[in-house]
Amino acid sequence: MARVTVEDCLDHVDNRFELVMLATKRSRQLATGGKEPKVGWENDKPTVVALREIAAGLVDYDVIAEAEIVDEEPLFTAFEDDTNEAI
Repeated sequence: MARVTVEDCLDHVDNRFELVMLATKRSRQLATGGKEPKVGWENDKPTVVALREIAAGLVDYDVIAEAEIVDEEPLFTAFEDDTNEAI
């Protein structure tokens, strides 16, 4: 597999700082097993897979934000239900 370069990723992200934040969030999703990779895993680390997804244009902030919103909703509703029962 060819190496992923920052320049490949910057074609899909505005700047290096956003690239770091996006790659961090996506690699955390992959490492915790919460999300399936959109490219072949090929015995790579989650960070490399996240960068390959970004370079391929398969992952952006909309995908990450949508996943975070969906993941958080059940947590808050379960917490609110438990609080109401105790009162």
